[in-house]
Amino acid sequence: MTKQRVKQAILGCNEQGDKAFVPYIMAGDGGLQTLKKTILFLQEAGATAIEVGIPFSDPVADGEVIQQAGERALAEGVTLRKVMNELASFKEEVTVPLVIMTYLNPVLSYGLNKIAADCENSGVYGLIIPDLPLEESGLLKDALRDSDVALVQLISLTSTAARIKAIAEAAEGFVYAVTVNGITGVRDSFNEGLEAHLQKLKKVSSVPVLAGFGISTPDHVQTLGALADGVIVGSAIVTALHENELEKITALIDASKHQVSTL
Repeated sequence: MTKQRVKQAILGCNEQGDKAFVPYIMAGDGGLQTLKKTILFLQEAGATAIEVGIPFSDPVADGEVIQQAGERALAEGVTLRKVMNELASFKEEVTVPLVIMTYLNPVLSYGLNKIAADCENSGVYGLIIPDLPLEESGLLKDALRDSDVALVQLISLTSTAARIKAIAEAAEGFVYAVTVNGITGVRDSFNEGLEAHLQKLKKVSSVPVLAGFGISTPDHVQTLGALADGVIVGSAIVTALHENELEKITALIDASKHQVSTL
């Protein structure tokens, strides 16, 4: 399998002179019945792909905003299985690729082979699992081998050159370039070495590089988008959805349009 669906969506966006914009949402925040409406809104607003978070009791990569959203979703009884079933129910209306962000325990509980089949049945073309290191990803990669579901790799600011090379070689869909040392959440500023870091990733990666963590304003989208192939925005999207301030989301997405890379 070529694992091309997510990659091609990003490259197609870049070819039009735009940077990819991938909003993160917490599935089931506000009730699972809101998932279809939220995804179709983001699709219509111009999202390149949509990262669908699964609530989990021990979210090691998530900041306060996303943790609270996860707690609200857990209180609604939301599970990975229920999210998959809900996504499958309106798959035909979704034209952008969906990417599930979850942790390893829910995936193991679901069943490695079953999740590969159910992702395809639900319009899911990527998995992001922050607590699954490269060295232990073989079992899941084997389960996904005959599917078009990409296992997205994360690279941190502290990764060594050798590790960056190894992860880039294994990357599918896109490289998730973590832009801060720490968990998700709104930031006012970014590391001074971030530009050089993103340049390095783009040189060694055969798939697009998306910057994520801490990106929360249209200026951030433009600044970091210019250094990468696109951006991922989480906490700001989750907050805007929770507070029903949809105009803030459209402003973020609009900021990714008609950008020319500085690289």
